[in-house]
Amino acid sequence: MTRSFPKSLTIILVLFAAGWLAAQFQNAEIAQARSVSVAATPELPRVTLNTDYAPPTGKTIAVNEGGDFQAALNRALPGDVITLKAGATFKGNFTLPAKKGTGWIVIRTSAPDAELPAPGTRLTPKQAALLPKIVTPNSDGAILTASGAHQYRLIGLEISVQAGVKTNYGIVKLGDGSEAQRSLANVPTDLIVDRCFIHGNATGDISRGIALNSARTAVIDSYISECHGVGMDTQAICGWNGPGPFKIVNNYLEGAGENFMLGGADPKIAGLVPSDIEFRRNHLYKPLRWKMGDSEYGGTHWSVKNLLELKNAQRILIEGNVFENNWADGQEGFAILMKSVNQDGSAPWSATRDVTFINNMVRHSGAGMNLLGVDSNQPGEQMRRVLIRNNLWEDLDGARWGKTHGRFLQISGAPDVVIDHNTVLHTGAVITTYGDPSQNFVYTNNLSPHNEYGVKGDGTATGNGTISRYLPGAVFTRNVLIGGANSSYPAGNLFPRSLVEVGVIDRSGGFRLTLLKPYQGSGNDGKDIGCDLAVLGKAIGGVAVN
Repeated sequence: MTRSFPKSLTIILVLFAAGWLAAQFQNAEIAQARSVSVAATPELPRVTLNTDYAPPTGKTIAVNEGGDFQAALNRALPGDVITLKAGATFKGNFTLPAKKGTGWIVIRTSAPDAELPAPGTRLTPKQAALLPKIVTPNSDGAILTASGAHQYRLIGLEISVQAGVKTNYGIVKLGDGSEAQRSLANVPTDLIVDRCFIHGNATGDISRGIALNSARTAVIDSYISECHGVGMDTQAICGWNGPGPFKIVNNYLEGAGENFMLGGADPKIAGLVPSDIEFRRNHLYKPLRWKMGDSEYGGTHWSVKNLLELKNAQRILIEGNVFENNWADGQEGFAILMKSVNQDGSAPWSATRDVTFINNMVRHSGAGMNLLGVDSNQPGEQMRRVLIRNNLWEDLDGARWGKTHGRFLQISGAPDVVIDHNTVLHTGAVITTYGDPSQNFVYTNNLSPHNEYGVKGDGTATGNGTISRYLPGAVFTRNVLIGGANSSYPAGNLFPRSLVEVGVIDRSGGFRLTLLKPYQGSGNDGKDIGCDLAVLGKAIGGVAVN
């Protein structure tokens, strides 16, 4: 099947006779008994950061157009606030110094709070006139941190790269990813980027919006765009030499390579794995003006890879995000990649583990998710404990977006993976697997087309043959595989004949999934099969607003 799906869908599942359904589940009592997860549960973040705003108690240092911003930074004491004149431009590479004592230093626009978006509301370029402009004129960051800098909060700033700069290696650099930061004692900590507009220029190679090599750092309610490069990796946010915890909440993230990535270079701090990460309510987006051949294509072939990639991270909650627009270019078109990678060969402890990916929407991509337990070329510790639950995957179409033919999941050698209650609209295989087996695999309560290959491994038959070889002992039950063959799969799954039979209908009112009585509560947990779109809607409400 090679059809692609429209942006907005209403799905009504018109069910088969209740007696037929009951018979299917009667024959699957053993599968139901096994449906209790055999996989280890991912650990959630141990620490979450409180970013509530406390008004400063010290003096106010006002910096007007033409004033010396760095001198103000050097003079400020914990508890002070630096106000930069709204609309003024401050050109240079400004360093946040390390200060003795405790208390936050706030750097903010002079515009009053009443004119800014309220806390918890994302700032957009429409508010740019209210913001002072901090502009780097060269390849270095507009905002940098000194070793050991701590307790800085940036509010309502536009931070960018001067027009005409050809290459920039990070607009905001929090911490140092190089040999200069080899000790936790040197890591900047307690940093908050709050309601800021961070962007590259239209024509330059811009490595990243924020380099996240710090501790106890939050990026909230902000807008990061124009991070792109030709023949190079670029990200809206990327970190590799900071321990966390991190809070990345309610941001617009636009990056050509990976919109968000942890890893990608070896940490210089021995044993470091970025940990305790809250990644919620973000809109990760690639503009179609970056896509060659699209009617909106702008003429520059920026190198495109994926929307989110984890190479070295643990205890990360990814919830309520919208991942949108991804196509085959520098990679094959998977929206989400997770693997453990000892990138440069000097960090064998590198590991991705304890990932919770829930209540997200992934749409308009060549393929869905790629999970690789061990990268044989750059082996770290084996990736494990990944939960993928209650997500909507829409318009995964290889013909439109990528080389991977609209696959939902590709997996190799990754133990303790649970895929549960997902609704997937795609044109290719449901699961593709190869290499080492993935032990303790659970695939339950999911709804998708089967398409030509369904669950297919390298050199094995569709369905049971693949499960036996590559997913040994898997729990595989209570899934709807439209167009599949009952005889090819474990008992307890459902196989309507076609999308037409289950009633896929286009409507302008958005995406809705209605299950009639025989399917209601028929999951192995007593819930409806597929994604609970009411829960999803609450999680992502208002996220996809540029």
